[in-house]
This record gives sequence, C-alpha cells and structure tokens, in this order.
Amino acid sequence: MSETEQPIEEKSSFLEDLKDTLRRGKTIDGYDYNVKKRYHEPAPDGNHAEEFKQVVESRRSVRKFTSKQIPKDVLDACLDLALLAPSSCNLQPWEFHVVQSPDKKQRLVEACMSQNAATTAAELIVVVARTNNWREIAKLNIEQWPQPKIPKHWKEFYTKGVAFTYWQGPFHAVGAVKKAFTHAAGLFRPMPRGPFTKSDMRVWAIKSTALAAENLMLAFRAHGFDSCPMEGMDEVRVRKLLDLPADAEVVMVVGAGERAKDGVYFPRVKFDRSNFIRYV
Repeated sequence: MSETEQPIEEKSSFLEDLKDTLRRGKTIDGYDYNVKKRYHEPAPDGNHAEEFKQVVESRRSVRKFTSKQIPKDVLDACLDLALLAPSSCNLQPWEFHVVQSPDKKQRLVEACMSQNAATTAAELIVVVARTNNWREIAKLNIEQWPQPKIPKHWKEFYTKGVAFTYWQGPFHAVGAVKKAFTHAAGLFRPMPRGPFTKSDMRVWAIKSTALAAENLMLAFRAHGFDSCPMEGMDEVRVRKLLDLPADAEVVMVVGAGERAKDGVYFPRVKFDRSNFIRYV
C-alpha cells in the first residue's frame, strides 16, 4: 500500500453500526472505552521530577538578554516541543511566527513598546491563536494518521463530530441554535456548554495556544536559554506586520535568548499556596 493510499475499512451490518453508534454516544468523544483491542502506550521508565522542578523553578521572565544567538537546531527543537502541547480535540489552533527579518524585527520591537525584553532578545516569536482553521487541522488528523488503518471512530469524529462542535454557521446562527438546545438538554444531563459564539471560539483557541506557549518557554529554559512572554504590545500593528487573517488572535510575543547577568530585575514574589489552591 502506498503512503497516499487509504486503507479499506471492514464492512459491517446496519444493525452492528447502529449498536456501535449507540454505544459510542454515551461518551462525549464517541469513543468506546470498553473495546477489548486498544492502543497502549506505556509510561516511560524513570523519575525526572527533580530535573523538571529545576526547569520550572529557574524559568523567569527575563528582561535583558546577551548578544549570544540561539543555534538554529535549538530553536527548532524548542518549537517542536511547543507543538507537543495538548489541545482541544487535537485541533492545535496555534501558529508561531519567528520574526527574523531585520526590518520586521525592528518594527515588532516598536510594536512591543521597545521594552528591553524585545530590544535585546535574540529571537522574537509571535504566538498566534487561530479560531477558524479547525477544518484544515481536522483533515490533517485523518490524512496523517500514523497507523496503516484509520479507526472508524477517528475518521467519523474528524469528518462529522468536529464540524458539529465548532461550526457556528452564518452570523453564528447555528451556534445560537446549539446553545438553546444545550441549555434545554443540560437541565437533565451534563452537556458541554460551547463553543457557540465568536467569543467562545476565541477563548477556546487561546486556552490551547497558551499551553503551547508555556511548552516553548520551558523548552528554552531546558536548553539553557531564557524567555519573556510579552502582552504589552500593539496588537493592531503586530497583526498588520504579519498580515494575519481576520480569525487570528495575537496571544503574546515571546522574546528569547541568553539571560544577561542583570536580566532578572526583581526576586520572585511567591504567594502562599492557600491563596490559590482549594481541596473540595
């Protein structure tokens, strides 16, 4: 079988399909968790808690970098690790725009209010969330399935389930209908409450993209470099600079490089965990 050729799925009777549909309908993603033959991926051996703790605790928002450049292989490795972040339905609504053109980089620095973290950074990466590219990524989930045979459930979910969940229709009219139906059905059973509106889609995309941005920053720290996430920027100018489509949301600009000796301006202010953690 060639790489582009799709496997032929086994035929089943109408009754078997009906039973299968009813069984899968009991879960939000339609997956049969009780199926006997399932994919298994064991957890890796070893405990890396101390190394991970060191990476997390040593990550700081660095405001001043040295002139040292980040090697291309390190930059690519960190970006690849960012792409391994979890995302809703594996739709990965993120983009990372690595701005390296001297002219564009200078304009991006200005759009970031010329703050030191942008001015001295070896690399400036604009982290963008996309609210309307879920169709393309859903297709990729089918086209790039890593095994010879695509599970029926997987293919159905990315051809039908994803569209049902994320398509809002013209002027979000379909989303309004889904919201009304969900509100009524939610009186009797737990229901996912969205996304139904443009604002919902924006929140949905930014949540997943922020996870990827954190992966990126921790990856830089693990490779001996540092970063600074910047929200202090003129989003209109950034959008114009990168010629972003209408559905793109600029989440942050990440400056990265080697930490200068005086790159961290103040000691970490750590609040007591009781301010944030609740056991209920």
